[in-house]
Amino acid sequence: MSKLALITGVAGGIGYATAKKFLENGYSVYGMDVVPEMIRPLEGDFNYIQGDLSKAEGRKAFVEAAMAKYGRIDVLVNVAGVAPRVRADILEMTEESYDFVMNINTKGTMFLTQLVANYMKNNEGEQKGAIVNISSMSAYTTSTSRGEYCISKAGVSMVTKLFADRLAEYNIPVNEIRPGIIATGMTSTVKAKYDNLIFNEGILPIKRWGQPEDIAAAVLALSNGSLPYVTGQSIDVDGGFHIQRL
Repeated sequence: MSKLALITGVAGGIGYATAKKFLENGYSVYGMDVVPEMIRPLEGDFNYIQGDLSKAEGRKAFVEAAMAKYGRIDVLVNVAGVAPRVRADILEMTEESYDFVMNINTKGTMFLTQLVANYMKNNEGEQKGAIVNISSMSAYTTSTSRGEYCISKAGVSMVTKLFADRLAEYNIPVNEIRPGIIATGMTSTVKAKYDNLIFNEGILPIKRWGQPEDIAAAVLALSNGSLPYVTGQSIDVDGGFHIQRL
């Protein structure tokens, strides 16, 4: 029987590319997103459920559906995340915007991981599973027009470390990937800004946009047992953005 990967935010961008990568490598995939159905099909043993990551009932329905069909969860990839609906200076940021972003990006990731971990720890085998969180370069890079997003991703980094510590006894590595400037729907509204930064101002040593497939490849490597002695680690998949240069 193939291994099962649970992936949130599966309908687009990084989530879709990650699901495709896992399916191509022989995994079964159960995906969740807020849209009623997948717009783009995926080939392989793929199942989809609509759900709201910020709601306990949405998380529970997702996990219980996967367990009912497969009886085991081998990989959890927390991709789902949102930016603020309106970019606003941190001096003007509203509590409503803060709650919207935090409830999905941090709270949703935290409690879905908790729910899945309590099933995963009972798996048979030497390595009982793997968990990968998609954070962001915004976990350590300030953007004062979307402070709630930066705070939420910094929170995901601590969620990663906490679960890596707690689940080590079950041999469940928990790591995170911090994407850089990736061509997704979230960045499409600021394409001109980032085009200028990448191609004219040289913000990245590797002078191109990151692609969702770049992230998917890193997720697979952290999930398939290739790096069994790595846990609690943040991997920057960002074209070298994190390098401090003169």
